[in-house]
Amino acid sequence: MLAKPLTLSAPGKAILHGEHAVVHGKAALAVALNLRTFLQIRPSNNGKVLICLPNIGTSLNWEAVRLRTLLTAFSDGLDESKCPSPEQMDALKEFAGITTGLSATESLGTVAFLYLYLSISAKYGQIPSVEIVVWSELPTGAGLGSSAAYSVCLAAALLTACGAIGCPLEEEKSIVRWPEEELDLINRWAFRGEQVIHGKPSGVDNSVATWGGVLRFQSGKITSLKRVPTLMILLTNTKVSRSTKILVAGVKDKILKFPAIMNPVLASIDAISHECESVLEAMAVSPSQDYYPVLEELFDINQHHLNVIGVGHPSLDSVCRVTATHGLHSKLTGAGGGGCAITLLRPDTDPLMVEAARQDLSACGFECWETSIGAPGICLHSLSSLKAEVLHVFNEV
Repeated sequence: MLAKPLTLSAPGKAILHGEHAVVHGKAALAVALNLRTFLQIRPSNNGKVLICLPNIGTSLNWEAVRLRTLLTAFSDGLDESKCPSPEQMDALKEFAGITTGLSATESLGTVAFLYLYLSISAKYGQIPSVEIVVWSELPTGAGLGSSAAYSVCLAAALLTACGAIGCPLEEEKSIVRWPEEELDLINRWAFRGEQVIHGKPSGVDNSVATWGGVLRFQSGKITSLKRVPTLMILLTNTKVSRSTKILVAGVKDKILKFPAIMNPVLASIDAISHECESVLEAMAVSPSQDYYPVLEELFDINQHHLNVIGVGHPSLDSVCRVTATHGLHSKLTGAGGGGCAITLLRPDTDPLMVEAARQDLSACGFECWETSIGAPGICLHSLSSLKAEVLHVFNEV
């Protein structure tokens, strides 16, 4: 059981290659983004369960005794292989007083927490009175896996608190991960949290947040690449909202209208994903600058293909144009139609050039982060391993 505070983090997600083609049975490469969600869970003796989400200014708490009254809805043959039922969701929304006045982020985040807390308590034994603080470097609603990182952190923290999985952190280690079988359990429970939030998620986002690195996703099968390099990128959020559902439908319409034209494009995107996978595996074995021109060319080709299938946007064209003036190569990541783009940075890229590109992108009204892909999945941290900004948040709450 939980004897002292624990601090965890999980990465976000970006799609390296295979957007939209994956809907039609082609391969996609999803990568762990080293913009992370951090969670601290602390034992408490006040008889309450508290969750604080500083990013959205939300802090909620309930009497642990009141929460136990809901356990009857979660004790009938419950396990991580079963989907959340409509009756359970209705009971949680009523209990939490969810109204139409709450933002979707706040209400879904609250229900996902309650679902995981009660489900894990029902299966593994009562979780004691705790305080949980969750803070993220990831923007919400940008297609970067923020909800999955949240669900993975919650699942790992609650499973550890009730003793269902171990606490592998040792004093001499600053960052550790759970063994594979426990990571698999974390991932299965996190997927249930994602179902609460999204209804019918693919499972890719929570898998990336759990396992980290690079995952291949094709026809419902998710495979983790065993050895991958860490690549530096610029991530740009255009802040242009879009509907993934409408974009996916538009691609489908194009395929039905021009099958002889569009199917070869999808096949080419599939080939790009496989070629990139081969390059990444070769880089992990024998790192060399010689691979970067290949990766850059794959970015350029794929971005043209994504424009051809109709998921480009003037804002994304601007990102590609601005970064190209600095000798950099970019492509959209995710649904397209706005949203985010990634720009590959070679190890020898001049930091002044990167900063100039960031300033030019910011002048367009975009938000930029310099980060890496291929990051580790869910981890436990010692306090000494945390950045000052993260420590400040946890100390303030």
